[in-house]
Amino acid sequence: MSPSPKILTSISLFGTLLLLPLLVASSLHDLLQSQGLPVGLFPDNVKSYKFDPDDGRLEVHLETPCMAKFDGRVHFDRVVTANLSYGGLVGLEGLSQEELFVWFNVKGITVNDPSSGLILFDIGVAHKQLSLSLFEDPPVCKRQGVLAEILGRKKMGFQVQR
Repeated sequence: MSPSPKILTSISLFGTLLLLPLLVASSLHDLLQSQGLPVGLFPDNVKSYKFDPDDGRLEVHLETPCMAKFDGRVHFDRVVTANLSYGGLVGLEGLSQEELFVWFNVKGITVNDPSSGLILFDIGVAHKQLSLSLFEDPPVCKRQGVLAEILGRKKMGFQVQR
């Protein structure tokens, strides 16, 4: 016995309502908020983004690679990718954070409980808790100097852990 058209319509409507926040997100900031994340995770120089709601793949394109500050310095590559799900970005690529003069790739960002006021950064060797208040607004991202872009961070004395 096949389901009635009324049941199929109800299921389809329910599925559409679940995806609605993802489909109507007009900006990256709207998308992040609809997924329980703060708007200030990505810098002010976002040029475009692509999001596939089927697999959660998020690809953010910046005008240029740049440096910003949360509680310490962070580096954004020109393209940052991650899998987006409610409350988190996992499998991050293109974002690194400086800790004690060493650069670490940020592998994931999670907000487990928004009422705690904390956000968790996974930098591989450790997890770092930061205040959500640091991410209320997109950070100003400053383009690296031309010399730094030509030589790259490694040759300028910075090391990125992979």
